[in-house]
Amino acid sequence: MTIQKFKPGYVQRSLEEKAQISEDGFPISVLDLSPISSGVPESQALYNSISLAQFVDRLGYRRYWVAEHHSIPSVASSAPEMLIAHAAMLTSRIRVGSGGIMLPNHAPLRIAESFKVLEALHPGRIDLGVGRAPGSNPITALAMRRSKERLESDHFPEELAELIGLASGRLPQDHPFATVRAIPTDVPLPPIWILGSTRDGALIAAEFGLGFAFAHHINPHEAQIATETYCTHFRASAWLDRPRIIVAASVICADTNTEAERLAKTVELAWVRLRTGKPAPLSSPEEAAEYSYNAWELELARASRAVYFVGDPTNISERLLHLAAQAHADEIMVTTNIFGHAERLRSYELLAEAFHLVPEPAIAGH
Repeated sequence: MTIQKFKPGYVQRSLEEKAQISEDGFPISVLDLSPISSGVPESQALYNSISLAQFVDRLGYRRYWVAEHHSIPSVASSAPEMLIAHAAMLTSRIRVGSGGIMLPNHAPLRIAESFKVLEALHPGRIDLGVGRAPGSNPITALAMRRSKERLESDHFPEELAELIGLASGRLPQDHPFATVRAIPTDVPLPPIWILGSTRDGALIAAEFGLGFAFAHHINPHEAQIATETYCTHFRASAWLDRPRIIVAASVICADTNTEAERLAKTVELAWVRLRTGKPAPLSSPEEAAEYSYNAWELELARASRAVYFVGDPTNISERLLHLAAQAHADEIMVTTNIFGHAERLRSYELLAEAFHLVPEPAIAGH
């Protein structure tokens, strides 16, 4: 089979068109990890997530995705399907989905059923982002998968093919589950996006002809390589006739660069704690500023700055548009994990203004 080389829409545009995009608006979305702040009940993070979904829906963001993580003290998004259902019910315009479901943690049939039900209840507004990482530490992953064999093996392409086959009722006749149907059968599986932070994920997305969401916030150094690999090897499919790329980036936006730097203290400490095997709820900027780093931790804190964008709206929007051009992205997805719900909402509000998003029309009398 001849593999056609594609380039997605944004990279094909002229410099003049790209400059106009910055004036007219560029699609941006939200990736939410339901961050847990110190001194706040863990369950409050879930209420905050629903509040955020409603807020960015009104602001004009394109998507709101929730992640899957387990047994991490700073992250409450352990059951994304449930958050998706609740968020979709309480929003009206925004697409709601997973960023993502970690497919090896679950039976493909279960995911097919869950997301077909979500699509039936919220037609045209659900996305299915799938990944292959455990979203947890090894012992928690073992608790999820129930066997060392499943933990140590990588059958993601086969599991993905099974998910698609079960959802469409088109598994090969000799497949052991060929007679199984994912109910409801009259509802399609939502659009699938492959999440990845390396070329491996890019190749899988390209081979299946699916959208590719690159995790710049995990691996900022391979964004361009991974997305170019995806475009080069993309095969048109029943899902997509051309490549579609989302790049997810970690962002801290505030009214001033000084305030953004203050908020970033929380993220630096969270990064160090995660990388040293001591994750904890997010500390306030004041608590983080008082933390005494040893030499190795200080290096980790400094290295973390390559992973996230910090600044005022003009600073951030210019850098994100540059990233979009470099990574051939059709869309930027922003994750903001800082202390304080009000500060997080303000960060997304400032970005919406900088990217000229179109807010929901105000209702008279409200």
